[in-house]
Amino acid sequence: MQLAKNWKDYELLDTSKGEKLERWGDIYLLRPDPQIIWEDGNLNDDKRIHAHYHRSNQGGGTWENKKECPASWTINYKDLTFCIKQMGFKHTGLFPEQAVNWDYMREKIENANRPIKVLNLFAYTGGASVACLKAGASVVHVDSSRGMVDWCKENVKVSNLQDKPIRYIVDDVVKFVKREIRRGNKYDAIIMDPPSYGRGANKEVWNIEKDLAPLLDLCVELLSDQPLFVIINSYTTGLSCKVLENLLNLTVGKKYKGKVTSDEVGLPVSDSEIVLPCGIYGRFESNE
Repeated sequence: MQLAKNWKDYELLDTSKGEKLERWGDIYLLRPDPQIIWEDGNLNDDKRIHAHYHRSNQGGGTWENKKECPASWTINYKDLTFCIKQMGFKHTGLFPEQAVNWDYMREKIENANRPIKVLNLFAYTGGASVACLKAGASVVHVDSSRGMVDWCKENVKVSNLQDKPIRYIVDDVVKFVKREIRRGNKYDAIIMDPPSYGRGANKEVWNIEKDLAPLLDLCVELLSDQPLFVIINSYTTGLSCKVLENLLNLTVGKKYKGKVTSDEVGLPVSDSEIVLPCGIYGRFESNE
């Protein structure tokens, strides 16, 4: 498992009874997490908590603000800055475990010694887009939600990267990829964070089990003659990282020379031997 352990502004403080206590800068949040099936005290008694997300039995849930909590605030990861907000369904707009991939992408781009063009699909609020921009790549950021694309613009601005080459696209990912193929556009790196289920900008239905493999086939047609990397992230319950590895071997790996790897990503719990598993990834990377 790859651990995101270089944070200073984020900290996973404790875990118990299906919940995690986190520090986001100076703000303390208590949020549910289905992986936490152990019991180690009552985190709700912690006096530092600013907000507690309560999940509803009918789906979704609500935030309970125990202290005054800003509508938005920023945190830093190394020289990157991100806007944090209380969102529906417990989210904050950032997955701190993805710092593992940000570090990897930046190193690959910075050491490529050539211009790198990145396509970020299902790009959410743009953590990976910001990291790639900072490393010197040009980025095309694609998400079906205008709100998420606007949030990415905020993250780019607070990281002082607004003058860097990035295009923001609000569109269904599959439709956009097909249009890029017809246009003859090519990319040196592709990143994707596909949801388990979702709907595109015009109510297109996405199902990862049915649609991920065909999308990867299409993405192979978008890769340049020397692709630097392809990364798939997933939080789909029950999906093994080996599945992503197999998919990459059967698509990108069939056409290009390189290596395919996969692993879990996780977060260390402060002052503890416990590690919280948070998701999986599969990577193709060139031999350069």
